[in-house]
Amino acid sequence: MKYIVKQETKPTLSTFGKYKAVASHQQTIETRQILKEVCENNPIGEGEVTAVVWKLAQVIKRHLRKGDKVRLDDFGLLKLEIESDKVDSPRQFKPKKHIRGVRLHFIPESEKGKPELYKGIKYEKVR
Repeated sequence: MKYIVKQETKPTLSTFGKYKAVASHQQTIETRQILKEVCENNPIGEGEVTAVVWKLAQVIKRHLRKGDKVRLDDFGLLKLEIESDKVDSPRQFKPKKHIRGVRLHFIPESEKGKPELYKGIKYEKVR
């Protein structure tokens, strides 16, 4: 996965002016590409739905690990982001020392800024 080291630009943060790793996404893989790859060398029949779902997951994970973003129509956008410590200068940044981990970000498909995924969610306080 590729990254760039960027300076924190939010003056309200205590880490303002420090440097951190930020994922660099080279391309976005669209649904057609995912479907094409899932179907490669895999004749799909009705009884093979489980295999298709498994294969789809494998293809999505491979692209995410390479640093690509994956957009699934009617679902949303998936991408991995790097979490890292912040340092005073780019020269001080050492990936093995300062990268703490990776997080998956999902941005649901939306119409006019209202994600279909969020419609109908009910909130309940835990007692």
